[in-house]
Amino acid sequence: MTLAVADTSPLNYLVLIGEVDVLPRLFARVLIPDVVAGELRDPDAPLPVLEWVAHPPSLIEICPTPVSPERFERLDEGERAAILLALAQFSAVTLLIDDADGRAEADRRGIPTTGTLGVLRAAAVLGLIDLPAALGRLGATSFRSPAAVIEQLLSEDRQRRQG
Repeated sequence: MTLAVADTSPLNYLVLIGEVDVLPRLFARVLIPDVVAGELRDPDAPLPVLEWVAHPPSLIEICPTPVSPERFERLDEGERAAILLALAQFSAVTLLIDDADGRAEADRRGIPTTGTLGVLRAAAVLGLIDLPAALGRLGATSFRSPAAVIEQLLSEDRQRRQG
């Protein structure tokens, strides 16, 4: 299993839909920059997220954000911190990030990425979750993705379950 570095969005949505517990089955450890932990602790964050970040599982390690003069145009502080922390690792890492600009910046730097949907897909492939139910719960949040992407995931899932 590989190491993951997480931005705010995937953790937020996985907590909100009750699927954050798949992370230990997919990754050896999940590193969270202190900036991201701060975003998850924002008083306006949903209560389940605040409760989760107050007592994260042992798999989660909150780390200082590496110091860098780079500003990363168009990225917020959490995305920037997650990319810097991923770059600072000496072993293989997957960056958990949903933001398109953040993913593009990570790709430019050779950092493999996946987002909330990728985590759910990986968990479904391993038989850890009911993907249609998880996507239904995700659709009830503020998460946005093109309908074609969701339909492709559901189609893959149907094919996989039919053998």
